Amino acid sequence: MDPILVGKAITTPDGGPVHLLPRYGNRHGLVAGATGTGKTVTLMTLAEGFSRIGVPVFLADVKGDVAGLAVPGTANEKLQARVGQIGIDGWAPEGSPVVFWDLYGRLGHPVRTTVSEMGPTLLSRILELNDTQSGVLDIVFKLADDRGLLLLDLDDLRALLGLVADERKTISTDYGLVSPQSIGAIQRALLRLSQDGGDHVFGEPALELHDLMRTTHDGRGVVGILAADQLVLRPRLYSSFLLWLLSELFETLPEVGDLDRPKLVFVFDEAHLLFDDAPPALRQRIEQVVRIIRSKGVGVYFCSQFPDDVPDDILGQLGNRVQHALRAFTPRDQKAVRTAAETFVANPQLDVAQAIGRLGTGEALVSTLQDKGIPMPVEHTLVAPPRCRMGAITDAERAQVRAGSPVGAKYDTAVNRESAAELLARRAEAATAHSGAPAAKRGNEAPAPEEGGMGRAVNEWLFGTRRRQGVVQAAGKQAARTITNRIVRGILGSILK
Repeated sequence: MDPILVGKAITTPDGGPVHLLPRYGNRHGLVAGATGTGKTVTLMTLAEGFSRIGVPVFLADVKGDVAGLAVPGTANEKLQARVGQIGIDGWAPEGSPVVFWDLYGRLGHPVRTTVSEMGPTLLSRILELNDTQSGVLDIVFKLADDRGLLLLDLDDLRALLGLVADERKTISTDYGLVSPQSIGAIQRALLRLSQDGGDHVFGEPALELHDLMRTTHDGRGVVGILAADQLVLRPRLYSSFLLWLLSELFETLPEVGDLDRPKLVFVFDEAHLLFDDAPPALRQRIEQVVRIIRSKGVGVYFCSQFPDDVPDDILGQLGNRVQHALRAFTPRDQKAVRTAAETFVANPQLDVAQAIGRLGTGEALVSTLQDKGIPMPVEHTLVAPPRCRMGAITDAERAQVRAGSPVGAKYDTAVNRESAAELLARRAEAATAHSGAPAAKRGNEAPAPEEGGMGRAVNEWLFGTRRRQGVVQAAGKQAARTITNRIVRGILGSILK
């Protein structure tokens, strides 16, 4: 299988092509560098290369320009000069097969999950709950499992929180302490999430993973692009959703070992958001997923400004590295430069720490895994240009791509089947109907006054017309009935004397 061309080595005048070997594409990777140094173009080159050899790719479009993968580029003079300098044979503008996704359903097909599938751990992170509130959310999920209640959307979760509030004392005894303050905090967090569009995220039809792993009839991998220009403004929702997706791949896909090419390449842009404020247990989970998921044929590629945005225990598992320029203006930048230099296999003809600060746009330091999985010495590389457009697309072009999508009919229309909210609402209606039934049907209670005569007169004097009776009964409930019975007994007793 043909290797993926990353670019041309220019460490020495006689440098050759720099390739990423498909059979090591599942050994993960890192694309790092300062803003404006060419990271996005490199991601597009890699995504395009994987797609051409039949590997599906999923990546987030944070700035809106990754969508350019869907349409052919323009062969201007500058681009042709770069192609000639690298020596790319048969280069021609070309788009890739693309499916657009969007959690909010505006710029792509809605991509949803259910509350149950997300789970309490990631949902607690999205809602920014503290440890005590997260513990209450754990109880809510356990209660739903024990009572057979489906948690599909946020309405279901709200309904179950209402149930927990009503039965708080019993639930606290059976499951653990549940305080009204924690329930209220979770409800307020759900309100904020809804106001930020969270209601679009949870529901059905939920995303099926095989729709991210499609290939075309001619064998090209489909590139799934998640619109994230608005989503990234909610960093915990953005990172938690992508982590959930990665975890679902980890838990669902079978073990396949090392293949001649990955089954899927998963690109995590703005990777620092994944690790910011992540508790130790969550970091450990991420490390476990990254370490093992390669045996399921999935390659994970992180993209961030600084290489040390990725923790060391995960950074050490990333075999394919592309480092764009870093400007060492601050102590933070200087530390990042040292980290980047130390993680590359040394090249005696290249001072890595010095080269990182001098790289031009579209240049990078590259090291990929070669035969037997051995990383090659780092090379100063002129990155190959993608064949697609390097920039945003128009609304008309996006609409045309969406119209030809193979999954639009499946996901564009939401489904609201019976789940916890509907079931609990029906039970509440049944209970209300039972409590409002005629007294003769409720056992040993006194019969209702007759429609005519003194009984009716007393009834109307106490309660008013039928319309007013309904208001009193709805507002007063049990307390009103108790007081009323006492008044009726007193009046009837004085009449009968």
